[in-house]
Amino acid sequence: MKRRTALIVALAMGAMPVFADDKVDHYAAETSADLAEAMVNFSTYNTRMADILAQPAMTQDQMEDIHQLTYTLEVALEKIITEAQDLAERLEEVHLASEDSDADKLTALATSYLAIARQLVP
Repeated sequence: MKRRTALIVALAMGAMPVFADDKVDHYAAETSADLAEAMVNFSTYNTRMADILAQPAMTQDQMEDIHQLTYTLEVALEKIITEAQDLAERLEEVHLASEDSDADKLTALATSYLAIARQLVP
């Protein structure tokens, strides 16, 4: 849980992993249409990778399985990064609204922010 939170904070602050745009796409990735779907895919596919790595010896087929998993993981992580950056902008709006002492505006912005933030860390 702490690692996930640290990753999300780092991503929201602008740390962007590099994804190779020129690689050959020979596996179809699962889509991550929204943050909720990206989080499910990220968790599911990381678990699948961990299960493969837990085996006593790595076979060529298992290495290929991990390779295939990375396509969906990259798509999910890109969506999470994009949403985390948007979330950071929303949080700044909450911060500024709290300084303005406008309860209605603050409530609306904070509610919107929390709806997204809770998808990252319940």
